[in-house]
Formats: sequence, C-alpha cells, structure tokens
Amino acid sequence: MQLRYSFRVYPDPGQRSALAKAFGCARVVYNDAVRAREDAREAGRPFPTAGQLSTRLITDAKRTPERSWLGEVSAVVLQQSLRDAETAYRNFFASLKGTRKGPKLGAPRLKSRKDARQSVRFTANARWTITDSGRLNLPKIGAVKVKWSRTLPAQPTSVTVIKDAAGRYFASFVIDTDPAADAARMSDTDQIVGIDLGLSHFAVLSDGTKIDSPRFLRRAEKKLKKAQRELSRKQKGSKNRAKARLKVARAHAKVADARREFHHQLSTRLISENQGIAVEDLSVAGLARTRLAKSVHDAGWASFLGMLQYKAERYGRTLVRIGRFEPTSQTCSTCGAKDGPKPLNVREWACSACGTVHDRDHNAAMNVKTAAGLAVSACGAPVRPGAVPAQREETGSHGFPTEPRAA
Repeated sequence: MQLRYSFRVYPDPGQRSALAKAFGCARVVYNDAVRAREDAREAGRPFPTAGQLSTRLITDAKRTPERSWLGEVSAVVLQQSLRDAETAYRNFFASLKGTRKGPKLGAPRLKSRKDARQSVRFTANARWTITDSGRLNLPKIGAVKVKWSRTLPAQPTSVTVIKDAAGRYFASFVIDTDPAADAARMSDTDQIVGIDLGLSHFAVLSDGTKIDSPRFLRRAEKKLKKAQRELSRKQKGSKNRAKARLKVARAHAKVADARREFHHQLSTRLISENQGIAVEDLSVAGLARTRLAKSVHDAGWASFLGMLQYKAERYGRTLVRIGRFEPTSQTCSTCGAKDGPKPLNVREWACSACGTVHDRDHNAAMNVKTAAGLAVSACGAPVRPGAVPAQREETGSHGFPTEPRAA
C-alpha cells in the first residue's frame, strides 16, 4: 500500500522565490488545461488529449513571449499539473455516471493565486535527490533544509512540496510499503475492543476505559477570537492585514496539528493493543448540521476513523464498522433487552428487564463489540477479515533520524 510521509522544510529566501515561481507556473498550466477543455465543450468539439495539451500548453507555449517564463521551472512540475487536471475531469465524469463513491463532484474550476494551499509535485523523472547532509535537492530550486522526524522506510516514488495557509512548507513523500512486513513487526494479541465515540468523552472502550476529549478548538477559542477580531480591523489590501491573516492561519494550524497528533497516538495505541476493533459508522456530515456542529468538528471523528482504517490494513488488524442505526444506546448489554431511546442528558440507566445499571457510553461500546461479530481463533488470527483500504499521512516527533536514510 502507499503512504505519505510529511516533513517540515525550511527554504531560504531564494528558494522561496523559486518555489513561488513553480507554484505560479503549475497553476497557469492547470488553468490553461481547464480553459481549453471548456472551450472545446462549448464549441461542440471533442476534448483535447493529454498529449495535445502538453504540446500546446507547455512545449509550444514556452516559445511564445507571453509564456516564455514557463521554461524557468522544471518541466516535470508542469506535466504533473496537466495530470492533475486530467484526474479532476476523470473524477468528475465518474461522479456523474455514479461509478465513483462519495458525494457528487462538480466540474474542475480555475485555481487562484490567493488560494490558501499551493503545491507542486516532483516525480522520479525530475531527478530530485536527498543529499548526504539530509537536504532535499529539487531541480531549479536547490537543496532545501528538511526537519527529519523519522527515517523513510523505503525509496520514495515522488515528493510534493506544499505551502499551507500559515506560510509553512512541507515535503510529502509517497512510499510503497509492504503490509506483510509491517504486520510481522506488530506483536501478536487476541484482544478485541469496541469503541463508542462521543463528545463528553472522545472514546469509551468496551473494557471500561474512558478517553477524555481534548477539545483543542474550545481551548483555543479565546485566542482565535482575538486574532480574528484584530484581522477584521485591518484595512483590506494592507501589509498589516496580511500579517494579521497569517496570525489567524497559524493559530488554526496549531489547533489542527494538536488534534492530528492526538488522533495518531490514540489510533496507533488501539491498533497495537488489539487484534480486532469495532466502531460505529457515524454520520459525521449529518451531525455537523445540528446544534452540536462545533463540538463534532472539534472532535474530528472522521479523521480518527480514517487513521484506524489504513493502520488496520497496514498492520494486519481487523476493523469492522457496524451500521449507524444499530440501537447500541438502547440495548442492555447484559440481557439484550431493548429499553427504548433516551435523551442525551441520561448518562446512566437501569434495564427494566434485568435491573442492571448501565453507564450509557460503556454499555454502547459493549454493544458495538457484540454487533460487530468479531471472533478470534486459538492462535490469535482473525476469523472474519475486515480491513478497509485508506491513505493518510502520519506524524511524528521532531529530530534528525539516527538510522540510514533511504534516498
């Protein structure tokens, strides 16, 4: 399976200028490709092929005075921008036909130079390298300083340089991993756990463990309000407004990074300690339209479940999602009697059939585990496979790698 390993990079002023030029050239080529296909659609002509677009928008355009500056960046960056446009149209048509899962996608739109996130991708054809001193050497940009947080497990196939809304730069490497080798590194266990996600506690496990919700956004809300208030008072187009906007973006980035780190640590712990994991398939999009929207977004359930998915596949664990309409909070985990719905303020209740007093969240976690139907053989191998493929980035602590680097 493929994974992304992201590292913070620190380009010098000259390299930042070269990266800005690469971002702009990639954006122009992407917009030209979208405009060419839209013009063909309006004129009733067939869409130009990728080869035709490459010749017209890159090779021939470099010879014109209006687009001669495209030759100042790596040609691989421009070719990958065309590939991104092709992928966007392919996903759009697949969404129209109903062959693509997920929400409906709209037609590709033009990119703006004011977009919060900008990126360029370098494949192996660009001949980028990692130097012996640990710098990332990019064509027509130079050797960029990288803050390594761990060793790359294999030879990367490509690297994407990203600039986020907070003005930070990242290098995202694509790595092909071997699930069999990763599963062999994980210790054997026969433990099975059910997880009930909530707001008062982020997660309650079927063994009774309760994990508090950090509420990163709520804790930083006062600081965010102050930064946003200062931004609203700055004159539009001024340098002070640009500084204030950057301050707001960095405050939000700090909250997002803390939440992502919490999700990674918890998901890794659950995967390493349990062979089978059962979770409820929550409708996060639906819950985000209720009065609890801010708390739901602050918890980040979808991101956490995505991490559990790809880590379960990577390390040979079993992950099962039960239906969202399963009455886990209404059923007694002791006798199985269904006691009816209860308002959210009821945190404990007694079963009318057997009289057992239940903690609402713990009882739900036990019912999630039962409804998943997980079983384990005597040797600890899962009888029912349930790995779901996913691709997510990983995180780690800062520091230079002590092991030999894959480059």
